[in-house]
Order: sequence, then C-alpha cells, then structure tokens
Amino acid sequence: MNDTKKYLITSALPYANGALHLGHLAGAYLPADIYVRYLRLLGKDVVFVCGSDEHGAAITIRSKKEGIPPQQIIDKYHTINKEAFERLGISFDIYHRTSEKLHHETAQEFFKTLHEKGGEFEERTSEQYYDEGFKQFLADRYIVGECPKCQHPEAYGDQCENCGSALSPTELVNPKSTLSGKTPILRETKHWYFKLDKHGEWLKDWIEKGEVDGEKLHEPKSWKKHVVGQCMSWVDGGLLPRAITRDLDWGIPVPVEGGEGKVLYVWFDAPIGYISATKQWAKDNDKNWEDYWKGDNVNLVHFIGKDNIVFHCIVFPSMLKAHGDYALPVNVPANQFLNFEGRKFSKSKGWGIEQLEYLEEFKDFDNKEDALRYALIRNMPENRDSDFKWDDYVDFYDKELADNLGNFVNRVIVLTNKYYGGKVPEVSTDLTARLKEINDLAQKIGKEIEAYNFKPAIQAFMELSTYGNTYLQDTSPWKIWKTEPDSEVVKECLFVCLQIVNLLSIYCEPFIPFSAEKFRRILNLPKVQNGDLATALTKLDAGDVLLPSGHQIGEPELLFVKINDRKDSSRLDIVNRQKEKLAAVLAAEAAAAHEPVKDEITYDDFTKLDIRTGTITAAEKIKKADKLLKLTVDLGFEQRTVVSGIAKQFKPEEVIGQAIVLLANLAPRKLKGVESQGMILMAEDKEGKLSFVQPHTVWENGHVVK
Repeated sequence: MNDTKKYLITSALPYANGALHLGHLAGAYLPADIYVRYLRLLGKDVVFVCGSDEHGAAITIRSKKEGIPPQQIIDKYHTINKEAFERLGISFDIYHRTSEKLHHETAQEFFKTLHEKGGEFEERTSEQYYDEGFKQFLADRYIVGECPKCQHPEAYGDQCENCGSALSPTELVNPKSTLSGKTPILRETKHWYFKLDKHGEWLKDWIEKGEVDGEKLHEPKSWKKHVVGQCMSWVDGGLLPRAITRDLDWGIPVPVEGGEGKVLYVWFDAPIGYISATKQWAKDNDKNWEDYWKGDNVNLVHFIGKDNIVFHCIVFPSMLKAHGDYALPVNVPANQFLNFEGRKFSKSKGWGIEQLEYLEEFKDFDNKEDALRYALIRNMPENRDSDFKWDDYVDFYDKELADNLGNFVNRVIVLTNKYYGGKVPEVSTDLTARLKEINDLAQKIGKEIEAYNFKPAIQAFMELSTYGNTYLQDTSPWKIWKTEPDSEVVKECLFVCLQIVNLLSIYCEPFIPFSAEKFRRILNLPKVQNGDLATALTKLDAGDVLLPSGHQIGEPELLFVKINDRKDSSRLDIVNRQKEKLAAVLAAEAAAAHEPVKDEITYDDFTKLDIRTGTITAAEKIKKADKLLKLTVDLGFEQRTVVSGIAKQFKPEEVIGQAIVLLANLAPRKLKGVESQGMILMAEDKEGKLSFVQPHTVWENGHVVK
C-alpha cells in the first residue's frame, strides 16, 4: 500500500492568547490526529504540522488589558496548549511558533515575492475604524454590528457567521468596537491589498469541479457540503481585494519601502506558518521541505473549524497560486461547532472545560485521555453542530468501551490462558470465508477515515468488536469445553477471536492510542509501528492470519474500568463534580436575573404598611410625561388619585376595571403637578415586563392585605 505521495496535514494554528477548550479539540486537532495516525499505519510519508499563532490584535488586546508584554502572553499560552496537546496524544511532528525568526523570514519572503511579481497587490489609502479609547486601528474581527444582509446583531467586520456573507467593517449597521464597546471613528490610513477579486474564476472551477487550468486536482464530491456552500457564497457574491497589512506594533514588519509602523495582517501571516513549520521540521530531520509543498505528488489537507473556511479555501489557496509552484489543498474537512451541555463554551461564564483543566481535574482517572477522545469522536460535529454532555461521556465509556470492546478482549484472553496456557491454538479448519468477513469490516473503518468521516469510522471500529462478541457468544466455547476440551470448534473460535483482537489493537491507534499500548501488552506484541495496518490488511486480503498458532499471549488485564461502578465510585465522583460546577453556574445566573433582596426589616416595620385591595375606575395620560398614567382607584370607602409609571406598557383603556393592591399610607407626592395618594404594587420580570399584583380571588375594595 506504499506510494510516492507526500502527505502534509495541518491543523489550524491556535491563537496563543488563551487556553483551548474541548470544542477546539473536537474541531481541528483530534480529527487531524486520527487521520495522520491512520496514514502512518498504512506506511504513508506524512508530516503533521501545527503551532501557535502569536501575532495580531488578539495578542495586543490581551496585553493591554492585563498590562503585560505580548511576549509574556504568548510564552504562557504556547506552553499551556502544547502541553495539553501532548498529554492528549495529538501527535504533531512539529508544534512551531509564528514568533520564531524562521517564520518571520518565510512570511516576509512570501510577501516580497508577491510584491515583486506585480499585479497581485495594490496600495490604497482608505478610512478604517479606529478605537479612540484603546488608541488603535481595529482588526475586522474586533468590530461587530448588525449584518446588512440577514440582520444578525453580532456580525463581524469581515464575515457574518449567521449567513456566511463576506463583509467589510463599513457595511455593518451600528458598528461597535469589541474593545471598548463604543462606536469607532473612521481614520485615514494606507495599506497593501491582495487582489483576491482576480482569483474568483479559477477558484470557482477548483471548488466546484476540482480542476485548475484543465488539470484535475481533487474530487469535489469528497468535500463537505457546508464547506463548498460557504465557499461558493463568497465566490458567487463577488470577491473583493483584502487588506493584508495592519497598523500595529506587534507582528511581522512589512518588508518593503513605506511599510514602517505596519505589520502583516495575521490572516496573511498565520497560514504561512504551515510552511515555516514544515521548514523547521525538515531542517531538524534532514529532509527537503519543498517535497511536501510542491509537486504533483503532494496531498495537502487542512483541518479547521467552520469559522476558518474562507481563509483556508479561498484566501490562502489564492496566495499559494499567486506565488506559484505550491500545491493546493486536496481537501479542507472543516468541522462544525461543538457545544457544551446545550450552550456555547464560555470561559467568562464558567461554562465548559479547557483541555489542560480536564487533564488536571481528571488526574485520578487512569484512562482519562482515551475516555475524552472516544466521547469527542462519538459526538464529533462533522456536518452539523453537536453537543458534549457528561452523561453521554459516561455512557460511551461504560457501554461501548467497557461493555463491548473491553469485555470482548478480556473474555478472549482469559479463555485462551485457561484452555491453552496462553498460546494461540492450532486449527485445521479453512478460515478463508471468516477472514474475508473480518477483512470487509476492517476495510469499512479505513474507508470512513479516508472520507474524513471519523464518527462513522469509530462506529465501524465498534462493529468489528461487536462481530467478535456475537461470534464468541453464539459459539459459547465455555459450554463446549466442559464436555469436549479438545474440540476444534473451541480452537477455531478462540483462534479467530484472537485475530480480531489483534486487528482491533492496531485500529485502536488512531482513535484511542493510550489503550492501544495496553492491547499490545496483553497480546505480548510490540507497540504498533508505521505500516502495521498495511501489512495486516494485505495478509487478510490474501486469506492469511495475523497472529500465528503457538504465539504466547500475555496475562489478562482489564482494559476499561467502568465509570459507573458499584464497587468504586471514584470515577463517577469526578464526573459528578463537573456537573455540580455547571449547576452552580446556572444557580448563579438565576440569582443574578432577579433583583437582590433589600436590607432586612423588622416585623414592626412591616406592620406600618397599610396595603389595601382596590379597583382602577378611570385612567388618563399625563401631558409631557411618556411614562406616567393618572389613575382613579376605588378603595370602597373612598376614591384615590394615584400616579403610576406604567404608561410604556399599558394603555389607559387597558387598565380600567383592573383589580389592584395599593400601598395606601404612603406619604402623598406630586408628580408632574398631580398629587399621587399611594402606590400600586407591580411585579417586574428580568426583561422589565410589568404585571399587576392582585388577589388570587375576587375581594371587595378596601380589604387589608396582611
């Protein structure tokens, strides 16, 4: 299965201005890791690159808010995110940094090449939004307002994530700075613009047909519908030149005359980080980086979230083509968003959990990495937004990993040790048909991975385990052994099941790599190596076996200890603490939605209040007072005039005849020249809507409320 192709796989460079949460992991890093590990198992020549995006306004904003240098921020979060990725088994070949000298040189060279070509850039003096409070020009993503096309109230200055439309900041209705919350002003400045508009025609053919200049580059049917849809909405809407420089003091200096005080826009600089990371990897491993970026045999795949589709499918490919020689991506399998217990992740509201936070809070859970990986794969937002729930996390682990996979492996290993001293039994039966069935199931897993369908792939993986479980249960060798300890049926059953366990131990590697090591130890086999899956599938296809007769396996070892375990509640306690944290957030939000209880009073204070039932008999507006109504209230023993601030929500004719409760001994007060002789009691919800406080049953006017 080896070929001459070079596979260059990238995951979106995360901003080094904060710790990453589980939604990031499910979006761009876990799916890429599965794909890369699978390619390695097939013996492919693959390089997996990523790194911290350490420039742009996001870093400077945090720097200003916290009063610390940008370098201190990027050093902190680069270290945090890199450690989290490593501990969760995300197997980058290199995790680079855009603050490195090599990246600065690479990005500047790229810019100068396009600049020297002529026709790719234009210089423009234009008005751009400027935040007077923060004293800086605003990047598009730091301006929000109403989308002029769908009226979404929180569209960004470059794109509306609700309708997918491309925007410019000046198109937004009622724009606001996300830094100060105030309306920015327009100020004149000069920048370089990349002529994206000249690339529309070939982009359309490339995205819709997979062709550029008549050459087939990829199969468009393999691209996700939401990716193609968003790209075509941009292309069909007409592409516009995009500014690729910014007025900032943090970033890569513009390397041409007139660029003083300006830096490369982060969305021009960041994707070039894939190239500089590859250069650094090649330098460290005595390779030629161009082999993985240039030539017909390069397979470039970008793993991202849906918010980065435009930059990876339109902007960066246009930059590569304008530069020349570079290969274009064969796929950009962008995932949708992962929500958390029904809501968006929000650090400020305490909703969600970060990657490193998860690892620390689950430190006493011995299989926490694979438990999380498996739950995220089973609920991966591949074609629509999905929702992570702690109850699902428990069910996926207990019912699928422990009850299905773990139970099958354990029974096979226990029975083999019991009946044959831990040696793979010898069989005389022709197993060609059985091995073909196993091979078909195994091929299904690979086909789903190659189609970037990782959730169906993990389900196909479990189908292979279920097949083994069903075969073992239907045969029930423990029953046959009691009367026929030398039965060929028992030997055949355990022989076949051991082949399945071996295959599962290899296929574990992309999905749950920490468990793969346990699998191999139980089977008394070395760790999975590059090319092992290719070798296994070749053998199965030829009707050959994977684990020969006479091979000595290891002792039984429980692969997955259930979370919901009656004997040991420690794992469930860890999960329940997470649920309790969310319950506390909801309780705090509910409390915050209501006005706080006022200062304590005594019973004697309360008895001073004279509260009476009554009926509104007349109502009229008060001139030059939009909020006030003049009401006549019948208390049974007398008529009162009351001024009430309810005119915004009630018309005079709507309140006549309304039963009310009145604070009758409130000192009179003149409002707009009208003396008010009491106060009508009202209730107000968190949206400010008013309703009358009134008796549950009909009471005569004048009754005392106690």
